[in-house]
Amino acid sequence: MYRYDQIDKDILADRSAEFRGQVARRLAGELSEDQFKPLRLRNGLYLQLHAYMLRVAIPYGSLNPTQLRKLAWIGRTYDKGYGHFTTRTNLQFHWIKLADAPEILDALASVDMHAIQTSGNCIRNVTADPYAGATAEEIDDPRVWAEAIRQWSTIHPEFNWLPRKFKIAVSAAAKDRTAAKTHDIGLNLKRARDGVLGFEVMVGGGLGRLPHIAPTVRPFLPAQRLFSYLEAILRVYNRHGRRDNIHKARIKILVAALGAEEFARQVEAEWEKIGTSADLPDTELARIRGAFAPTAFETLPAVSEAFEAAKARSPAFARFARNNLKPHKVAGYAIVEISLKAIGQTPGDATAEQMEVVADLAERFGQDDIRVTHEQNLVLPHVKLDDAPAVWAALAEAGLATANMNLVSDIIACPGLDYCALANARSISVAQNIAAKFADAERAERVGELKIKISGCINACGHHHVGHIGILGVDKKGEEFYQLTLGGSAAEDAGVGQALGPALPYERVAEAVDTLVDVYLRERQGAERFLDTFRRTGVAPFKEAVYADVH
Repeated sequence: MYRYDQIDKDILADRSAEFRGQVARRLAGELSEDQFKPLRLRNGLYLQLHAYMLRVAIPYGSLNPTQLRKLAWIGRTYDKGYGHFTTRTNLQFHWIKLADAPEILDALASVDMHAIQTSGNCIRNVTADPYAGATAEEIDDPRVWAEAIRQWSTIHPEFNWLPRKFKIAVSAAAKDRTAAKTHDIGLNLKRARDGVLGFEVMVGGGLGRLPHIAPTVRPFLPAQRLFSYLEAILRVYNRHGRRDNIHKARIKILVAALGAEEFARQVEAEWEKIGTSADLPDTELARIRGAFAPTAFETLPAVSEAFEAAKARSPAFARFARNNLKPHKVAGYAIVEISLKAIGQTPGDATAEQMEVVADLAERFGQDDIRVTHEQNLVLPHVKLDDAPAVWAALAEAGLATANMNLVSDIIACPGLDYCALANARSISVAQNIAAKFADAERAERVGELKIKISGCINACGHHHVGHIGILGVDKKGEEFYQLTLGGSAAEDAGVGQALGPALPYERVAEAVDTLVDVYLRERQGAERFLDTFRRTGVAPFKEAVYADVH
């Protein structure tokens, strides 16, 4: 992975020292909350319902064991012994004291981590495929480009005060594991017929109050021209983006208002003015690419006798292998997904002890490499099949061996009303109630791939618009109700879900999901996923079943 150089380290040290002074002035009463708010937000510090929340950046979801252990130490020392992994592959601490924030930033800086640009109207944490460098599907390693974008965008003087927050994702495979089309800019690596590397550029995606799927504004952009083109996009956005209305400030609103064709025309015109001066020199790209040199893999047999024997011996391990192990580009290795969605668990939470277990496993069996997914799980991308049984045993002992990846209980959920001051309703307990309905692992496997996403308010931090089943918490005269949508997707076939019907009270949500699954099992044909069945049948059979007793 990329190692911070002295420039990176100096930026973090200076930023931490600046914030230490700002916190001291706030605690002394020299800064009001209104004066302090924009300063703390630029350093990832939010004031939530019960305490401050610190959001830590995990660029393109990559961590090493030292960094994960430091996050565990911070959780144990300054929080309540855990952290929460988010849909931007960040980590949040929800119980921070203001006086401790500078110490935490210093601790993060000591392991090349920070909270810069995890809030504010700037380019946020850049995300990438969590299988990067491990899957045979990828065109190129997306981390190289995500890291280059990180360096280009960090404290960029022209794009540090945009009309609204801005999110970029980089994908490199036919299977999109980044939700690229829901981003302000989605970049999909491609190769032309002549072998030239480039990007499909998608602009104007986003969820929240008005969900949009990003249209393609340039089918193929030569890779060496990426940064001048990004600059052109952001200049057009900075010029025309709404600053008078926070609800209409995102680039998705601008692209929709102008139309994708006109927006692309303006970007191309701006791009021509910029020329090549803004593009990344080949020497810089080579320097960054060098940090992601291919891992030295051993030559192993394609079939591991130890792995096969362990599956035959243990049905539990066989289920874990079936659901949580993914194909690796090198024979004899596997990508191991670690679920943070055990039945009864808060989706995305990991205790300090669990983080330390994962760090140890990465060190012993995973080539010091850990990834965070936008679906709030962890990944060990390089594990020998011979070692998979030992990894599973250690995960099981730590409560991390739930074999439910992409199944019905692998639920995305925001913190909701339990923590967030913006939320209208709870998300965590809804997710827990639904997961409990599918605690039977055999039933969950019969259901197959089903992505449930839950948001506690219209800001859509839980990505409910693009869930196969999406759930949105709303307030009705002080009571929690939930609107359900069906048929959304965040993958390469991205689409916004269709409303099922009137909002349901809290106590009916898990039951309704159970009913929806029963309808799917009744209606599906062959190996159809829930999403396939819904797209074939439409909403009618699902709506009829859920509202059958409503007169």
